[in-house]
Amino acid sequence: MTGRLMLLDTASLYFRAFHGVPDKVRSPDGSPVNAVRGLLDIIAKLATLYRPTKVVACWDDDWRPRWRVDLIPSYKAHRVVEARSQSPDVEEVPDPLQQQIPRIREALGVLGIPVIGAAEHEADDVIGTLATRATGPVDIVTGDRDLFQLIDDARDVRVVYTARGMSNLEIVTDAVVVSRYGVHAAQYADFATLRGDASDGLPGVKGIGEKSAAALLQAHGDLAGVRAAAADGRLTAVASARFAAASDYLDVAPRVVRVVTDLDLSAPDNPPASGLLRTDAAREWAEKHGVDGSMARAIAALSARD
Repeated sequence: MTGRLMLLDTASLYFRAFHGVPDKVRSPDGSPVNAVRGLLDIIAKLATLYRPTKVVACWDDDWRPRWRVDLIPSYKAHRVVEARSQSPDVEEVPDPLQQQIPRIREALGVLGIPVIGAAEHEADDVIGTLATRATGPVDIVTGDRDLFQLIDDARDVRVVYTARGMSNLEIVTDAVVVSRYGVHAAQYADFATLRGDASDGLPGVKGIGEKSAAALLQAHGDLAGVRAAAADGRLTAVASARFAAASDYLDVAPRVVRVVTDLDLSAPDNPPASGLLRTDAAREWAEKHGVDGSMARAIAALSARD
Protein backbone atom coordinates (compact mmCIF):
# COMPACT_ATOMS: atom_id res chain seq x y z
CA MET A 1 0.00 0.00 0.00
CA THR A 2 1.20 3.52 -0.79
CA GLY A 3 -0.22 6.95 -0.01
CA ARG A 4 -1.86 7.79 3.32
CA LEU A 5 -3.79 4.82 4.65
CA MET A 6 -6.66 5.45 7.06
CA LEU A 7 -7.65 2.59 9.34
CA LEU A 8 -11.03 2.96 11.03
CA ASP A 9 -11.70 1.38 14.42
CA THR A 10 -15.21 0.87 13.11
CA ALA A 11 -17.07 -0.18 16.25
CA SER A 12 -15.55 2.72 18.18
CA LEU A 13 -16.87 5.08 15.52
CA TYR A 14 -20.35 3.63 15.11
CA PHE A 15 -20.90 3.62 18.88
CA ARG A 16 -19.89 7.29 18.88
CA ALA A 17 -22.20 7.96 15.93
CA PHE A 18 -25.11 6.19 17.64
CA HIS A 19 -24.77 8.27 20.81
CA GLY A 20 -24.07 11.48 18.92
CA VAL A 21 -27.08 11.54 16.57
CA PRO A 22 -30.64 11.62 17.98
CA ASP A 23 -32.43 8.27 17.82
CA LYS A 24 -35.42 9.99 16.25
CA VAL A 25 -33.50 9.84 12.94
CA ARG A 26 -35.33 7.10 11.05
CA SER A 27 -35.42 5.54 7.60
CA PRO A 28 -38.60 5.74 5.48
CA ASP A 29 -39.64 2.33 6.87
CA GLY A 30 -39.39 3.69 10.43
CA SER A 31 -36.25 1.82 11.49
CA PRO A 32 -33.41 3.67 13.23
CA VAL A 33 -30.54 4.96 11.09
CA ASN A 34 -28.91 7.47 13.43
CA ALA A 35 -25.71 5.42 13.69
CA VAL A 36 -25.60 4.96 9.90
CA ARG A 37 -26.05 8.67 9.32
CA GLY A 38 -23.55 9.59 12.00
CA LEU A 39 -20.89 7.20 10.69
CA LEU A 40 -21.26 8.55 7.16
CA ASP A 41 -20.80 12.08 8.47
CA ILE A 42 -17.75 10.97 10.45
CA ILE A 43 -16.22 9.43 7.33
CA ALA A 44 -16.94 12.61 5.36
CA LYS A 45 -15.23 14.73 8.00
CA LEU A 46 -12.21 12.46 8.27
CA ALA A 47 -11.74 12.30 4.50
CA THR A 48 -12.06 16.08 4.22
CA LEU A 49 -9.58 16.81 7.02
CA TYR A 50 -6.92 14.18 6.37
CA ARG A 51 -7.37 13.29 2.68
CA PRO A 52 -6.45 9.60 2.88
CA THR A 53 -5.77 7.84 -0.38
CA LYS A 54 -7.01 4.56 1.10
CA VAL A 55 -9.59 3.78 3.78
CA VAL A 56 -10.21 0.44 5.50
CA ALA A 57 -12.98 -0.29 8.00
CA CYS A 58 -11.42 -2.67 10.55
CA TRP A 59 -13.97 -4.97 12.13
CA ASP A 60 -14.39 -6.92 15.37
CA ASP A 61 -14.99 -10.44 14.09
CA ASP A 62 -14.55 -11.41 17.74
CA TRP A 63 -14.72 -8.54 20.21
CA ARG A 64 -13.61 -10.78 23.14
CA PRO A 65 -11.38 -13.53 21.76
CA ARG A 66 -11.36 -16.74 23.77
CA TRP A 67 -7.56 -16.90 23.79
CA ARG A 68 -7.43 -13.53 25.57
CA VAL A 69 -10.13 -14.60 28.03
CA ASP A 70 -8.29 -17.85 28.75
CA LEU A 71 -5.30 -15.77 29.81
CA ILE A 72 -7.28 -13.18 31.83
CA PRO A 73 -10.87 -14.31 32.54
CA SER A 74 -11.95 -10.80 33.60
CA TYR A 75 -11.09 -9.41 30.16
CA LYS A 76 -14.14 -7.35 29.07
CA ALA A 77 -16.31 -9.62 31.23
CA HIS A 78 -18.52 -6.75 32.41
CA ARG A 79 -19.70 -6.17 28.83
CA VAL A 80 -20.93 -9.75 28.22
CA VAL A 81 -24.69 -10.27 28.09
CA GLU A 82 -24.56 -13.87 26.83
CA ALA A 83 -21.60 -16.22 27.08
CA ARG A 84 -21.21 -18.72 24.22
CA SER A 85 -18.86 -21.66 23.89
CA GLN A 86 -18.91 -22.17 20.13
CA SER A 87 -19.08 -18.56 18.93
CA PRO A 88 -18.10 -15.09 20.17
CA ASP A 89 -19.82 -13.94 23.37
CA VAL A 90 -22.65 -11.49 22.88
CA GLU A 91 -21.63 -7.93 23.74
CA GLU A 92 -23.91 -5.43 25.43
CA VAL A 93 -25.12 -3.31 22.50
CA PRO A 94 -28.31 -1.21 22.52
CA ASP A 95 -30.98 -2.87 20.37
CA PRO A 96 -31.45 0.18 18.10
CA LEU A 97 -27.72 0.09 17.33
CA GLN A 98 -27.62 -3.68 16.86
CA GLN A 99 -30.32 -3.34 14.22
CA GLN A 100 -28.16 -0.91 12.27
CA ILE A 101 -24.93 -2.89 12.10
CA PRO A 102 -25.89 -4.78 8.91
CA ARG A 103 -26.84 -1.45 7.31
CA ILE A 104 -23.53 0.05 8.39
CA ARG A 105 -21.73 -2.74 6.54
CA GLU A 106 -23.92 -2.13 3.51
CA ALA A 107 -23.16 1.60 3.58
CA LEU A 108 -19.43 0.91 3.72
CA GLY A 109 -19.81 -1.49 0.84
CA VAL A 110 -21.55 0.96 -1.49
CA LEU A 111 -18.89 3.53 -0.60
CA GLY A 112 -16.22 1.09 -1.70
CA ILE A 113 -14.61 0.96 1.74
CA PRO A 114 -13.40 -2.59 2.42
CA VAL A 115 -14.47 -4.14 5.72
CA ILE A 116 -11.73 -6.36 7.13
CA GLY A 117 -11.91 -8.61 10.17
CA ALA A 118 -10.14 -11.75 11.33
CA ALA A 119 -11.55 -14.81 13.06
CA GLU A 120 -10.80 -14.93 16.80
CA HIS A 121 -9.36 -11.41 16.72
CA GLU A 122 -10.46 -7.87 17.42
CA ALA A 123 -10.38 -4.87 15.14
CA ASP A 124 -7.33 -3.70 17.12
CA ASP A 125 -5.41 -6.71 15.81
CA VAL A 126 -6.47 -6.00 12.24
CA ILE A 127 -5.36 -2.41 12.68
CA GLY A 128 -2.07 -3.54 14.18
CA THR A 129 -1.35 -5.85 11.27
CA LEU A 130 -2.29 -3.39 8.53
CA ALA A 131 -0.44 -0.50 10.20
CA THR A 132 2.69 -2.62 10.60
CA ARG A 133 2.52 -3.88 7.03
CA ALA A 134 1.90 -0.46 5.45
CA THR A 135 4.66 1.04 3.34
CA GLY A 136 3.41 4.62 3.65
CA PRO A 137 1.93 6.91 6.29
CA VAL A 138 -0.98 5.65 8.39
CA ASP A 139 -3.79 7.34 10.32
CA ILE A 140 -5.49 5.12 12.92
CA VAL A 141 -8.89 6.55 13.83
CA THR A 142 -10.00 5.46 17.29
CA GLY A 143 -11.09 6.48 20.75
CA ASP A 144 -9.11 3.59 22.28
CA ARG A 145 -5.84 4.53 23.98
CA ASP A 146 -4.55 0.97 23.64
CA LEU A 147 -3.76 1.71 20.00
CA PHE A 148 -1.23 4.35 21.05
CA GLN A 149 1.21 1.42 21.16
CA LEU A 150 1.21 1.41 17.33
CA ILE A 151 2.35 5.01 16.95
CA ASP A 152 5.66 5.24 15.12
CA ASP A 153 6.94 8.69 14.20
CA ALA A 154 9.71 7.29 12.01
CA ARG A 155 7.13 5.56 9.80
CA ASP A 156 4.51 8.34 10.15
CA VAL A 157 2.01 6.08 11.91
CA ARG A 158 -0.20 8.27 14.08
CA VAL A 159 -3.55 8.13 15.86
CA VAL A 160 -6.48 10.40 15.10
CA TYR A 161 -7.97 10.33 18.59
CA THR A 162 -11.73 10.75 18.86
CA ALA A 163 -12.28 10.47 22.61
CA ARG A 164 -13.07 14.17 22.99
CA GLY A 165 -15.57 14.14 20.14
CA MET A 166 -15.49 14.75 16.41
CA SER A 167 -15.25 18.50 16.97
CA ASN A 168 -12.09 18.02 19.04
CA LEU A 169 -10.06 15.49 17.08
CA GLU A 170 -6.47 15.16 18.20
CA ILE A 171 -3.45 13.93 16.28
CA VAL A 172 -1.46 11.77 18.66
CA THR A 173 2.23 11.24 17.95
CA ASP A 174 5.01 9.88 20.12
CA ALA A 175 5.67 13.37 21.47
CA VAL A 176 2.06 13.64 22.60
CA VAL A 177 2.22 10.27 24.36
CA VAL A 178 5.43 11.30 26.13
CA SER A 179 4.02 14.65 27.22
CA ARG A 180 0.79 13.09 28.49
CA TYR A 181 1.97 9.85 30.07
CA GLY A 182 5.73 10.14 30.48
CA VAL A 183 6.44 7.09 28.31
CA HIS A 184 7.10 6.57 24.62
CA ALA A 185 4.47 4.97 22.40
CA ALA A 186 6.66 1.86 22.16
CA GLN A 187 6.34 1.54 25.96
CA TYR A 188 2.60 2.12 26.04
CA ALA A 189 1.54 -1.54 26.13
CA ASP A 190 3.79 -2.17 29.13
CA PHE A 191 2.48 1.04 30.73
CA ALA A 192 -1.12 -0.14 30.24
CA THR A 193 -0.25 -3.58 31.63
CA LEU A 194 1.19 -2.07 34.80
CA ARG A 195 -1.56 0.51 35.27
CA GLY A 196 -4.44 -1.78 34.34
CA ASP A 197 -7.67 -0.72 32.70
CA ALA A 198 -11.03 -1.18 34.40
CA SER A 199 -12.87 -0.60 31.11
CA ASP A 200 -11.22 -3.76 29.72
CA GLY A 201 -11.24 -5.75 32.96
CA LEU A 202 -7.47 -5.60 33.38
CA PRO A 203 -6.51 -5.37 37.06
CA GLY A 204 -2.96 -4.07 36.65
CA VAL A 205 -0.48 -4.24 39.52
CA LYS A 206 -2.05 -3.23 42.83
CA GLY A 207 -0.81 0.15 43.96
CA ILE A 208 0.66 1.08 40.56
CA GLY A 209 -1.04 4.01 38.87
CA GLU A 210 -0.10 6.06 35.83
CA LYS A 211 2.63 8.12 37.51
CA SER A 212 4.34 5.18 39.16
CA ALA A 213 4.05 3.04 36.03
CA ALA A 214 5.69 5.81 34.00
CA ALA A 215 8.46 6.28 36.56
CA LEU A 216 9.22 2.57 36.58
CA LEU A 217 9.43 2.40 32.79
CA GLN A 218 11.55 5.53 32.63
CA ALA A 219 13.99 3.93 35.05
CA HIS A 220 14.00 0.36 33.73
CA GLY A 221 12.97 0.58 30.07
CA ASP A 222 10.29 -2.06 29.72
CA LEU A 223 8.18 -4.51 31.70
CA ALA A 224 10.90 -7.14 31.73
CA GLY A 225 13.32 -4.59 33.14
CA VAL A 226 10.86 -3.51 35.81
CA ARG A 227 10.21 -7.11 36.88
CA ALA A 228 13.93 -7.81 37.01
CA ALA A 229 14.44 -4.77 39.22
CA ALA A 230 11.67 -5.94 41.53
CA ALA A 231 13.14 -9.44 41.72
CA ASP A 232 16.69 -8.40 42.57
CA GLY A 233 15.87 -5.80 45.18
CA ARG A 234 16.36 -2.58 43.21
CA LEU A 235 12.80 -1.49 44.05
CA THR A 236 11.43 -0.78 47.50
CA ALA A 237 10.34 -3.75 49.57
CA VAL A 238 6.70 -2.69 49.18
CA ALA A 239 7.00 -2.41 45.38
CA SER A 240 8.83 -5.74 45.13
CA ALA A 241 6.09 -7.40 47.15
CA ARG A 242 3.44 -5.95 44.85
CA PHE A 243 5.19 -7.32 41.80
CA ALA A 244 5.59 -10.70 43.41
CA ALA A 245 1.87 -10.79 44.17
CA ALA A 246 1.05 -9.81 40.58
CA SER A 247 3.42 -12.35 39.04
CA ASP A 248 0.74 -14.59 37.51
CA TYR A 249 -1.02 -11.59 35.97
CA LEU A 250 2.23 -10.15 34.60
CA ASP A 251 3.13 -13.50 33.03
CA VAL A 252 0.11 -13.35 30.72
CA ALA A 253 -1.07 -9.72 30.53
CA PRO A 254 1.41 -8.57 27.87
CA ARG A 255 -0.04 -11.03 25.37
CA VAL A 256 -3.54 -9.74 26.11
CA VAL A 257 -2.64 -6.05 25.98
CA ARG A 258 -0.38 -6.08 22.93
CA VAL A 259 -2.22 -5.93 19.63
CA VAL A 260 -1.40 -8.64 17.12
CA THR A 261 0.67 -7.38 14.20
CA ASP A 262 1.14 -10.49 12.07
CA LEU A 263 -2.31 -11.73 11.08
CA ASP A 264 -2.66 -13.46 7.73
CA LEU A 265 -4.79 -10.82 6.03
CA SER A 266 -5.39 -10.35 2.34
CA ALA A 267 -6.39 -6.69 2.38
CA PRO A 268 -7.63 -5.42 -0.96
CA ASP A 269 -5.54 -2.76 -2.62
CA ASN A 270 -8.03 0.06 -2.21
CA PRO A 271 -7.43 2.46 -5.14
CA PRO A 272 -8.33 6.17 -5.17
CA ALA A 273 -12.00 6.72 -4.57
CA SER A 274 -13.12 7.67 -8.06
CA GLY A 275 -12.10 4.25 -9.28
CA LEU A 276 -14.01 2.43 -6.56
CA LEU A 277 -17.12 4.38 -5.59
CA ARG A 278 -20.34 3.01 -7.04
CA THR A 279 -21.88 6.48 -6.88
CA ASP A 280 -25.27 5.65 -8.38
CA ALA A 281 -25.67 2.56 -6.21
CA ALA A 282 -24.61 4.53 -3.14
CA ARG A 283 -27.13 7.27 -3.78
CA GLU A 284 -29.89 4.77 -4.48
CA TRP A 285 -29.08 2.92 -1.26
CA ALA A 286 -28.99 6.16 0.72
CA GLU A 287 -32.35 7.31 -0.61
CA LYS A 288 -33.90 3.99 0.32
CA HIS A 289 -32.62 4.32 3.91
CA GLY A 290 -33.15 8.05 4.39
CA VAL A 291 -29.51 9.11 4.68
CA ASP A 292 -29.21 10.98 1.38
CA GLY A 293 -27.43 14.06 2.69
CA SER A 294 -24.87 12.17 4.72
CA MET A 295 -24.12 9.80 1.87
CA ALA A 296 -23.70 12.72 -0.53
CA ARG A 297 -21.20 14.34 1.82
CA ALA A 298 -19.27 11.09 2.19
CA ILE A 299 -19.17 10.57 -1.59
CA ALA A 300 -17.97 14.13 -2.16
CA ALA A 301 -15.27 13.89 0.49
CA LEU A 302 -13.97 10.51 -0.68
CA SER A 303 -14.04 11.54 -4.33
CA ALA A 304 -12.01 14.69 -3.54
CA ARG A 305 -9.08 12.56 -2.39
CA ASP A 306 -7.87 12.03 -5.96
